[in-house]
Amino acid sequence: MNRSQEDVIQNTRTVIQGLDALRNEHNSVLNDLLSSLTIAQPTDCKLAEEKSVLLKKSLEMIELGIGEAQMMVYLHQHLQNIDAEKQKLRAQVKRLCEENAWLRDELASVQRQLQEAVQKIEVLEQQKAHSDFMAEIRKIEQDAGVTPSPGEEKKSSEEDSASKLDTTFPDEDDDQGHPDAMSPSGVSNTSSMGGSLYDVPARLRTLHNLVIQYASQGRYEVAVPLCKQALEDLEKTSGHNHPDVATMLNILALVYRDQNKFREAGQLLNDALAIREKTLGPDHPAVAATLNNLAVLYGKRGKYKEAEPLCKRALEIREKVLGKDHPDVAKQLNNLALLCQNQGKYDEVEQYYQRALEIYIKALGPDDPNVAKTKNNLASAYLKQGKYKAAEALYKEVLTRAHEKEFGKVTEQNKPIWMHAEEVTKEGSQAAYGDYGGWHRVAKMDR
Repeated sequence: MNRSQEDVIQNTRTVIQGLDALRNEHNSVLNDLLSSLTIAQPTDCKLAEEKSVLLKKSLEMIELGIGEAQMMVYLHQHLQNIDAEKQKLRAQVKRLCEENAWLRDELASVQRQLQEAVQKIEVLEQQKAHSDFMAEIRKIEQDAGVTPSPGEEKKSSEEDSASKLDTTFPDEDDDQGHPDAMSPSGVSNTSSMGGSLYDVPARLRTLHNLVIQYASQGRYEVAVPLCKQALEDLEKTSGHNHPDVATMLNILALVYRDQNKFREAGQLLNDALAIREKTLGPDHPAVAATLNNLAVLYGKRGKYKEAEPLCKRALEIREKVLGKDHPDVAKQLNNLALLCQNQGKYDEVEQYYQRALEIYIKALGPDDPNVAKTKNNLASAYLKQGKYKAAEALYKEVLTRAHEKEFGKVTEQNKPIWMHAEEVTKEGSQAAYGDYGGWHRVAKMDR
C-alpha cells in the first residue's frame, strides 16, 4: 500500500512519541533496579545487574531509534524547505521569462520606431537638401537677374504653338548665318502632340537660362554642378524615366558639348532620347528636339552620314506634329541642308534651303531674320558650286532688305553697300575696298 510522505512523517512522529515513552519507562525501571541493589542479597544483586545491563542495551536501542526517527523528520523538513525554495525559484524564473519576453517586444517596438525615425530623418534631410538647393537657385537667380516675372511666364505659356520649341540651347541661332553651323532646338514651356501636353516646369526653364548664362561666360565649373545637382534632385523625386529628367539630361549634354566633351554629351542625349520616346511617344516634338541635338553633335564631330538620318527623322516628326509650314520645320530643313552640304549633296541642299525659305516667308514674313539667314546659307551653297550669279542675286536681296529696314527705301542718295561696291568696281578704283574687286567679296566681309 502506497503512503504519502506526510503519512510516513506522521507515523514517524507517533513512533518517536512511543519510543520516548518507552525510554522514560526503561529509565524508571533501571533507576528502581539500581536502587534495589543496595539492599538486595548477593544472589539477587547478580540478577539485578544482568537486568540492568539488558535495560541499558534497550535504552541504547531506543535512543538510536528515536535519533533515526528525528533524523527522518529533519530530512523531511529540509526537503520541504528545498521544495519551497525550488517553487520560489521556478516562480522567479517564470517571472523573469515573462519580463524578458516583454523586454524583447519593447526592444522590437523601439527598433521599429528607430527605423521609422531614421527614414523620416532621411526624408527630412532630402527635403532640406532640396530646399537648400532651391534657395541657392533663387539666390543665383536674384544675383544673375534672370528670374522671369509672373507676367512673362503667363505670356510665354499663352504663345501660339507655332512659336513653341523644345528644350535645348537657343543661343546658337545666330550661327545660322555661317554655312557650317547648325541650330540646336530651343527651350519651350510646352510641347504638344495630338491630345497630349507636356509642361516643362518653370524652374527648369529658369535653370536652363542660368546654365546658358554661365556657359556663355565660360563658367563651366558652376554650370556643370548646377545641372548635376538638379538632375540628382529630379531622379530622387520623379525617378529616372521622367520627361523632366530627360530635359535635364539634354541641358547637361549641351554643356558638355560646348566643352567639347562629345562622348559624354552623346551618352546623355541618347539616354534623354530613350526616356522621351518611352514617356512621350516616338512622334513627340521633344523627341524631335533630342534627335536634332544628336544630329548637331554628330555634325560637330564630322559624322555627317550618322547625323543625316537623325535629322531626317526629326524633320518627319515635326512635319507630322506641327505641320509642313511650321517655322520649326524650316529650321530643321536648314540643319538638314547643312549636313548635305558638308557631304557635297548640293541638289538636296538647294531643295531644302528653297523650301525653308518659302516656309519662313509665308509664316514669318519677308523681313524676318531667319529669311536673311536662309538666303545667306543658300548663297553660300551657290558659291561653293561656282554659281556666282545665283549667289549674287541672293546677296543683293539680303543686303537690300537690310538696308531698307535700317535706312529706308533705296534711292539715288540712299544706296545699299553692294551698289556702292559695283560703282567703285566699274570706275576701276580699288582704294575704297583694297583687294576686294567684286561686290560678293565685299559681301563676305559682312557675313
